[in-house]
Amino acid sequence: MTPDTSDERDPVEEACELNDAAVEAFHAGRAGDAEGLFRRALQLLEESEGEDSPDVANVLSSLGAVGEQRCDYTAAEASYARAAAIMDANADSDDEDVRRLRLQTLSDLGRIRRILGRYEEAEPLIKRSITLAEELFGPDSVETASALNDLGMLYKFNGRFAEAEPLYRRALDILERRLGPEAVELASIYHNLGGLEHARGRHAAGEPHARRSVELRERALGPDHTDVAADVAALAALLDGQEKFEESEPLYRRALEIFERAYGPDHYEVAVNLNNLAMVLNARGEAEEAEALLMRALKIKEKLFGAENVEWAMTANNLGVLYREQGRRWEAEQLLTRALAAFERTLAEGHPNLAACRDNLAALRRNVGGTGDER
Repeated sequence: MTPDTSDERDPVEEACELNDAAVEAFHAGRAGDAEGLFRRALQLLEESEGEDSPDVANVLSSLGAVGEQRCDYTAAEASYARAAAIMDANADSDDEDVRRLRLQTLSDLGRIRRILGRYEEAEPLIKRSITLAEELFGPDSVETASALNDLGMLYKFNGRFAEAEPLYRRALDILERRLGPEAVELASIYHNLGGLEHARGRHAAGEPHARRSVELRERALGPDHTDVAADVAALAALLDGQEKFEESEPLYRRALEIFERAYGPDHYEVAVNLNNLAMVLNARGEAEEAEALLMRALKIKEKLFGAENVEWAMTANNLGVLYREQGRRWEAEQLLTRALAAFERTLAEGHPNLAACRDNLAALRRNVGGTGDER
């Protein structure tokens, strides 16, 4: 007798329900639950629609986002890379959702490679996303503004400051015209303009941008949102660059509390704030606590990126400077030498972090003072 299969569920319908439940879990902060649900949805879609379906790419993109939030950047890159390859194979589709997903997967892959410090690999991907956004949605679209912002961030991290600023400015102009000057979406651009001035060492010039990003985002999301915490931390960095330590220290501590509560103790944002708070404490003569925070930040970054990554090198440089100030010459030289090697492999000539690390190592070898750097 042929078994009655009338009650069997449609696998695509079941996968969609699993995906919806996963999205809800992800936004509720339950990344582990979300990952399990996404993987079950992925398996059903691969079996029913094939491994090259846009629906498969959509779930892979979501899995990449889970990995990125958990700072599992290797897993995130693998998911994003497979999703982007699937969508490249569907490049001729005229379906609006498919076209948007193609743009998203390209942007995701460029971003994760920028986070991993692989700037030369990230740049062509992000440039392709700008071209695609302009082709699909127009040069003055919100999608184009997002892609321009992504390229600006890449150039900022790689020290190409003069190229980053007009990208941010164009993105800001588009968003102001499309969404209005009080839209929360503008906060990310103001955040990045402030970050650009921080990287240039023009801290006072960046402060108004950072304050604007906090204002917009806090109004929309409330004081305890992780995006607000990122804006608060960026403002703190600009303040301590002006030696306004009385204001910057509590801001760093506020951001750190939010990040630890939301993400746990070993997240990238936690490491960044530990690093920057340590530099404030060291400047105020609290070297013992500063050392403890830098060592904790360094361990987190080594776990996330490896010991020779540019992110690791930023904190290694700062700890090396602290050791030099304490007369711990051998430990300082070990860290500064390794940090310099990482910077030289990754950053463009003329980048402030590269120059600062060279100066710090030279100062150590001359047995005189020098300066640290921040994120």
